[in-house]
Amino acid sequence: MTQRDHDQTPSPGLPPASAAPKINLNPEWEVHPLDVHKLKNTGTEILILDVRQPKEWDLTHIDGAKLIPLDQLPQRVTELENWRDKPIVVHCHHGARSLRAAAWLRQAGFAQVKSMAGGIEAWSLLVDKAVGRY
Repeated sequence: MTQRDHDQTPSPGLPPASAAPKINLNPEWEVHPLDVHKLKNTGTEILILDVRQPKEWDLTHIDGAKLIPLDQLPQRVTELENWRDKPIVVHCHHGARSLRAAAWLRQAGFAQVKSMAGGIEAWSLLVDKAVGRY
């Protein structure tokens, strides 16, 4: 994985990673939580897809996110059909499950999918401290 700098070219629909604070991420597959926050605040049409389990969702979640647990994604992928050519940011607790989900969705033909680096843990630390940590 590389350290992504702010001036690198983003993929279509998704911004480059913020300059600070830095998170190690793979720019082809991941987006920085601060950039996801910027997208939300600018009104950009984006789906934040949470692939954690319902018990994790009940503990804490990002407002506006859609929950589809990773193990249910193949059966529920039709729920995402309207997002096939739009930006999707997948997240989990720390980033491992969301990377698997992003890879699966890309193979299923979803063009603009990235994992949020650091997951909801990074979101809580860097974006919204009201989102609980566990």
